Amino acid sequence: MFNKNGIIRAAVATASVIALAFSAACGTSSNGNDTNSNADSSDITQQTVTPGTLTIATGDPAYEPWVMNDKPESGEGFEAALAYAVADKLGFKKDNVKWIRTTFDSAIAPGAKDWDLNIQQFGITDERKQAVDFSSGYYKDTQSVVVKKDGKFASATSLADLKDAVIGVMVGTQAYTIVKDKIKDDIQTFNDDASLAQALEAGQIDALVTNTVESVYMVQSEQVKDAKVLGRIAGSEDKDGLGIVLPKDSKLTAAVTKAVDDLNADGTLKQLQDKWLAEYTTDLTELK
Repeated sequence: MFNKNGIIRAAVATASVIALAFSAACGTSSNGNDTNSNADSSDITQQTVTPGTLTIATGDPAYEPWVMNDKPESGEGFEAALAYAVADKLGFKKDNVKWIRTTFDSAIAPGAKDWDLNIQQFGITDERKQAVDFSSGYYKDTQSVVVKKDGKFASATSLADLKDAVIGVMVGTQAYTIVKDKIKDDIQTFNDDASLAQALEAGQIDALVTNTVESVYMVQSEQVKDAKVLGRIAGSEDKDGLGIVLPKDSKLTAAVTKAVDDLNADGTLKQLQDKWLAEYTTDLTELK
């Protein structure tokens, strides 16, 4: 017997299935993320450790000129200002950014993290990429040598003059690689720049090598008394630069990388560098 109502119900059900399938195909990607362009920003804000909040970690303490007065929440200092610029690109207002502190080593160690981004002058290396993700580089620093004004290497004018010096660097940094490549193999290592400065102050080492911005600040702030920047090491620019660290396979990595790239393209990075770093990077002797 002809069942008109049954046919109508079947047609409606079929149309509903087709509509749902079409909506799923257009509205979501294979990993379940909304692919509509208008939803990108809202998706990112919900993929953080605390949905709706961007948790950014930095060092304890955080040093100038990267963070002024150890207060990243102020947005003062190159990395603090950059962090807020990236947050804005991701769709987070300043009130939705939360700062926490971590050590340098724990940030790049394998394992779960309680933050979304970590920014404290991390050089991008293949070794570190095995444990964490990086954004594009946001600053390419060089390495400089700091000595005591009354030390036996205060008058050195070349890298060859430093071959007999006891040289200290922060462990696992670009400075170690540069010193090993350009000066000597026998290098003293320290856990952080503060320990490095104390070693030079105490006479445990003859010279220290660290990034140029930190070298100049270290002298200006008298972390080492009666010290001077001997010069910037020629050919020491970090080709990959400093990058923002993210947890391994973070859902935010692509978006943060794009944010840094966009800030570079629109001139914001250059403006921030000129504002916060220029006085630390000019008028230095080049050591060859």
